[in-house]
Amino acid sequence: MSTQDVELETGEDKPGFQMPHIYVILFVFTALAALATHFIPAGLYDRITLENGRTAIDASTYRTVPSSPVGLEDFMMAVPRGLADASVVVFFTFIIGGMFMVIRRTGLIDVAVDKLTRRFAARSILILPVLMVTFAVVATLIGTQELALVYVPVILPLMIALRFDSITAAGVALLATTAGFTSGVLNPINTGLGQTIAELPLYSGAGLRTLLFVALLGAAVLYITRYALRVRRDPELGLMAGDAKEIEKRAIYQNNIDSPALRFTGRQMVAGLAALGFFAVMVWGVLTRGWFMMEMAGLFVLMGISVGLIAGLSTTRICEAFNEGFRDVLVGAIIVGLARAVAVMLEQGQVMDTLVHGLGNLVGSFPHTLSAVGMFLSQLGFNFVIPSGSGQALVTMPIMAPLSDLIGVTRQNAVLAYQLGDGLSNILYPTSGYFMATLALAGVSWDRWVRFFLPLFGIWVAIAAGFLVYAQLTGWIG
Repeated sequence: MSTQDVELETGEDKPGFQMPHIYVILFVFTALAALATHFIPAGLYDRITLENGRTAIDASTYRTVPSSPVGLEDFMMAVPRGLADASVVVFFTFIIGGMFMVIRRTGLIDVAVDKLTRRFAARSILILPVLMVTFAVVATLIGTQELALVYVPVILPLMIALRFDSITAAGVALLATTAGFTSGVLNPINTGLGQTIAELPLYSGAGLRTLLFVALLGAAVLYITRYALRVRRDPELGLMAGDAKEIEKRAIYQNNIDSPALRFTGRQMVAGLAALGFFAVMVWGVLTRGWFMMEMAGLFVLMGISVGLIAGLSTTRICEAFNEGFRDVLVGAIIVGLARAVAVMLEQGQVMDTLVHGLGNLVGSFPHTLSAVGMFLSQLGFNFVIPSGSGQALVTMPIMAPLSDLIGVTRQNAVLAYQLGDGLSNILYPTSGYFMATLALAGVSWDRWVRFFLPLFGIWVAIAAGFLVYAQLTGWIG
């Protein structure tokens, strides 16, 4: 029986308000976006091509255009168009799910988890900060927040075996990559692009951003450690309590530590080395060749086939494992397309640029000391419709950079406000495709994640505001 079946059967007996299914939430957001195109004036900016080939808006060219509200036929096509627009993330999610199911069928994960569980049994909590620091450093240097999609399937069995839960696994990956990506010490995706558009020296201001990195990551490590200790003490105190899939995971991975240790066979050893080799190639490709989801997806297909054959799986078993993995992440993959449908409606109604224009006017109304905080809050809200670091930089920074000169905010602080507004909410909004796909891989529903993450999100917002006010008061230029 699936988790959804359990929820449907028991839903009537649960007291109080029940969170609607994520499909319903995203459909309502899409409908509201379509409705908004009938009331928000249409407007456009001209686009210019930057030296790096990316397209950004020309901040001086905003103009109103004839209204083009979304009609019934366009609304009917919102979800298919959203799936098509987000196809890279959708299929990347499928392929990761399929590849890891093949690896699991080889027995490699079971043996590796058994060995790691025995090694860390007496000091299991120490593995959380070790993993989080590693993931955060990678994200702050190369800007690949989406690598959480790769981390979660790898660490999930280990987290369950060490008597934590799926939210702990998702949190280790998502919180660490977000803290690293947001602070962006040497991140080319947000810091590099934002400073380029704002005409600042590349990676200037690294000192304050390093302090921000420590503050965000430190808060995240303490927060998730506290939660993980509570779950290990009593699983019923965790947010995954009562989830049927979670119970199944515990039955699979929480083996008795006193049972005989599992050992790799000869073929499994070779297959394991091959898997490590593929991951090494992935790191090389990301760092030196600019690989992203499309290239990694192709590599993972080859990885699943090669490792499966080396470990002794038949071609039929490999195909069946891919199919099973696809089924496990189906909901998450579809959610990615549903999330994209919101932006599709705003773009078709030509009101996205109007929202950006209004965003700039709103920031100018904040008191001087809080001007940078106003930029942050505006970017935080806008990230709901453009949950992409580079996309948001290209749309908003051409306006925020010159606006900052007029309202007394340094351009360096304007870039920091954009980074914080974009990064922190990437793992809150259901319109963030990679985030929802990561939750699907972890088997964590969005409403359970929100209940877990909201207190830390509040702490992070307070940290962000503190840094921005400090930078404003000191006239920080890097």
